[in-house]
Amino acid sequence: MTQPKPNDPDPAAPSPQPTRRRAPSMSPEARRAMIVHVTLPLVAEYGAAVKTSQIAAAAGIGEATIFRVFKDKDELLEACIAEALRPDNVVEAIRAIPLEISLHERLHEAAAAMEAHMDRMGRVLGAMHASGFRSGPRNRSDASGQPRERDEASGQPRERGGRVAGIAATRAALAELFAPEQPALRLPADQLAGVLLDLLFARSRRPDAGSEPICVASLIELFLHGAFDQAKLPAEFQGGA
Repeated sequence: MTQPKPNDPDPAAPSPQPTRRRAPSMSPEARRAMIVHVTLPLVAEYGAAVKTSQIAAAAGIGEATIFRVFKDKDELLEACIAEALRPDNVVEAIRAIPLEISLHERLHEAAAAMEAHMDRMGRVLGAMHASGFRSGPRNRSDASGQPRERDEASGQPRERGGRVAGIAATRAALAELFAPEQPALRLPADQLAGVLLDLLFARSRRPDAGSEPICVASLIELFLHGAFDQAKLPAEFQGGA
C-alpha cells in the first residue's frame, strides 16, 4: 500500500472554503452618482411613485444603502431632476464630433445629441409633474436663506445661473463645429450656434402637438440652405447676396 507523502493533503480532511472577497467600497459621492444613474429611467417611467425597493433592486443594493447617502426619497428625486437638467453629457457629445466630416453631418449629430438630452429631460420632468412631486421646504432657500430660483418648465429648484451657464456651454460647443467653414459663414459662428439652438428648442416645445414635427435632417437642411429648393429658386433670388 502506497504511503501518503508528508505534504500530500489528507483526503479525509474537509475541503477549504474559498475566501470571499468584499466588493470594493465606493465613496459616498460615487455611490450617490451610481444610485442616481440607476434611478433616472425609473423616474422617467414612474415619476415620484417609484419605490425605493425598485431602485435598490435595479442597483443591486439594499434599501438601507440608499439612505446612507440620501436623507430621504425626496432628496434622491431632486438629485435625479438636477442630473436630468445637467448639460455636461450633451456638451461632451458635441465636442466629440469630428470636424473632418461635413458640416451637415456635424450639425445632424449635434442635433441628435441635443434631441436625446431634451427627450430625457422632458420625460423625467413630465413624469415628476404628473405624479405630483413638489420640492420640500429645505429646497425653497439656499444656505443664506435667500429663495432659490426654480426652473420655469418643472417648477423645481435649480442653482442660480446654472441653466444660463449650461446653455452658454452648449452654444460654445456648437459654435466650434462651424470652425472649418468660418471664412464662408454669413454670421459669426456663435450667432449661428444660437440660432440653431433656438430652432432645436422650438422644435421640442411645439404647441401644435397634433402635427408631425420637422425631422432633424430636414431642420438642418433648412438651417443651412434656407426655405427654397435651390433647383427651383425664383429669379428674384438667383445670384442674390
